[in-house]
Amino acid sequence: MTDNLSNHNILHKPNWCPGCGNFGILSALKKAFEKLSLPSHKILLVEGIGCHGHMVNFIETNHFEGLHGRPLAVAQGAKLANHDLNVFVISGDGDFLGEGGNHFLHALRRNINLTCLLFNNQRYSLTTGQASPTTEKGDKTKTSPQGLIEEPLNPVALAIANGGTFAARSFSGDILHLTDIIIKAHQHEGLAIVDILQPCISFNKLNTVEYFRKRLYKLEEISNYQADNRLEAYERALEWGDKIPIGVFYRKEKQTYENALLTLTEGPLVSRPLGGIDLEGVLKEYR
Repeated sequence: MTDNLSNHNILHKPNWCPGCGNFGILSALKKAFEKLSLPSHKILLVEGIGCHGHMVNFIETNHFEGLHGRPLAVAQGAKLANHDLNVFVISGDGDFLGEGGNHFLHALRRNINLTCLLFNNQRYSLTTGQASPTTEKGDKTKTSPQGLIEEPLNPVALAIANGGTFAARSFSGDILHLTDIIIKAHQHEGLAIVDILQPCISFNKLNTVEYFRKRLYKLEEISNYQADNRLEAYERALEWGDKIPIGVFYRKEKQTYENALLTLTEGPLVSRPLGGIDLEGVLKEYR
């Protein structure tokens, strides 16, 4: 049993709407930590701004809640400073793909060993239901009362097309499947992207629990599906309609960014002695 992860005597109670998909994700995440035997002091959750960000109050690990759209940037810095930490990015579709879309693309290039959990409810729900980058075309929201005219972003397809080494999707309503996907994502050496379909019961009346349950199918149940075929993975990632696949779409072994940095071969930066550092030469340039 890991430290504190099953301690229910937490001071804060969840303020998510009853029936919110965040409850399922929180449960799956805690189960994954316990199955991975990760001690809480070795875990860092980096949250963004959004309903997902309240996770900081409901699970006893190290946390950093950053600026809107910046959790991936903060997480990369933390991982490079202490690459012995198990760093998880907790972000929403608006946070990760809207304000943070630039960081997403460049993180794919670097392949830093992070586990990114994208809480995808297809809304900016914390600010009461505006359209997000993943809102379906034609859907009516507070910012698209006559129906959205833009095409949605597909985070799994983006990850595969732009050099990602692990791309997966799961559903907040299937805790066992989501737990397994989080474990596989964390065990992957490199940047792991998990798109979590998460109904917003208050502001998304299209993508409901019933909507997903009627459409979802699991890639692992396809006997001949291989997650090392990038082209097939991309084609599956584009499926959205009567059938929506979940599971591990693509997985590839590739050197991580931190393993390529010569400055980290002697161990984490946080364990280095601070003595003997002379900044006088650098400071002279600015005098």
